[in-house]
Amino acid sequence: MTIRSTTILCIRHRSRVAIAADGQVTMGTTVMKHNAKKIRKMYNDQILSGFAGATADALTLFEKFEAKLAEYRGNLTRSAVELAKDWRTDRVLRRLEALMIVADAGHSLLISGTGDVIEPEDGILAIGSGGPYALAAARAMLDRPDLEAKDIVERAMRIAGGIDIYTNQEIVVDELKG
Repeated sequence: MTIRSTTILCIRHRSRVAIAADGQVTMGTTVMKHNAKKIRKMYNDQILSGFAGATADALTLFEKFEAKLAEYRGNLTRSAVELAKDWRTDRVLRRLEALMIVADAGHSLLISGTGDVIEPEDGILAIGSGGPYALAAARAMLDRPDLEAKDIVERAMRIAGGIDIYTNQEIVVDELKG
């Protein structure tokens, strides 16, 4: 799935989890908005989530994921697996074009409509058109002793925004403390 709409980056570093998103909304080759909110806290501010893809589809997925979190009492992994199963098998949901990153104090997961639930080995996840640039930049900064998770996601997103035309410099960062 090629998504040309945003960049979301999540990093787990030094007992903290930070997630960042740019604010650009693009329709074709036209920038429609610069300050969209693509990340949110869920389940009593214990879970961070972000999306890349069609906005209406992502909002639908946020609602479905929140319902799974309520059903499974905040169990991130179980909620993610159940959402991925529904997303892949439901006639309406499987047409949704988006990817999600979700994280809590213990896990960071990428969820896709093909049934994937992926936890990275290095604690870094990136999605969207600028995702590869943000991922590479974050990995390059991971061993810097002077940087916290929040600093790394913000700097990496600025690098991605300088390269990818679908990613802007209106960066929103949120963080969970472990």
